[in-house]
Amino acid sequence: MEYLYLGRTGLRVSELCLGAMSFGGDSDEQTSVRMLDRFVEAGGTFIDTADVYNAGTSEEILGRWLKTQQRDDLVVATKVYGDMGPGPNDGGTSRKHILTAVEASLRRLGTDYIDLYQVHVFDDGTPLEETLATLDKLVSSGKVRYLGASNYAGWQLQKSVDLARHLGLERYACLQPLYNLLDRDVEQELVPVCEREGLGLIAWSPLRGGWLSGKYRRGATGAIPGTRIDEASRQDWSEAWGAYDNEHTWGVIDTLHAVAEEAGRSPAQVALRWVAQRPGVTAPIIGARTLQHFEDNLGAAGWRLDADQMARLDAASERPLRYPYDVLRKFVRRPA
Repeated sequence: MEYLYLGRTGLRVSELCLGAMSFGGDSDEQTSVRMLDRFVEAGGTFIDTADVYNAGTSEEILGRWLKTQQRDDLVVATKVYGDMGPGPNDGGTSRKHILTAVEASLRRLGTDYIDLYQVHVFDDGTPLEETLATLDKLVSSGKVRYLGASNYAGWQLQKSVDLARHLGLERYACLQPLYNLLDRDVEQELVPVCEREGLGLIAWSPLRGGWLSGKYRRGATGAIPGTRIDEASRQDWSEAWGAYDNEHTWGVIDTLHAVAEEAGRSPAQVALRWVAQRPGVTAPIIGARTLQHFEDNLGAAGWRLDADQMARLDAASERPLRYPYDVLRKFVRRPA
């Protein structure tokens, strides 16, 4: 396992981040603990959860496990925004909710501090000044070490960075966006903001709910029963079968399988490795329902795709740029 700096900070994290979204849901506590133990055994240090994951159960399971570990050896990340109760102030990023939510997360995690505290979704109902000033106080108090954002648009992230700089507040250290071979929109605005402003990038859903896990090949006619894509199709979630059953997806998957065979790796390992090697990325977030799949995902650490393999995956997954990016691309004067 390699260790990289999180953006422009002095914090180093493992090249893979363990996502705990399934803890207390698809993965029972025993399975979750075995994943955590195996992750640390493999050299992993970076663990990501959120208060809303299984109504706080994910944080509770992680907290009980943390009591068996050297806390300072680990980088624990969680998030705030989601509704944690029926009240009008039980969600969002108001001062009231953040201060309540951080204490609840600290209690569930059984720790005195959170290494990385992330805004789960941009809150258009709360002034940015209120959110950023409250988060800044959490860092000053020592309850939080670093700040991050997730699911922001480009202008929202840039405005947050600029406003924090103008007001002398703690800035976001990283962004956690959707990023994988099938979803590359993040490259148009968010990746450039992160690179220019020194934010790390932690990719969620790098296997797109199983589409890039190796389970699917061209010619498949529907989601495999019991998989996340099957569940997503019934719930009309974003990774549902109908959203990705198209020629572009199958072209990406064809190339993914070809590169995996050539590299002697699983398709999932190659898909994770591609994200890990993209510009600006600190770590993809791995998460699996079973120990078998989790073990396979761990195999994405400690090796690299060569330049030709990256180029082939880039070409297969690239989509035509929309306006204004198609025009701007023609007028680049100083390449990055």
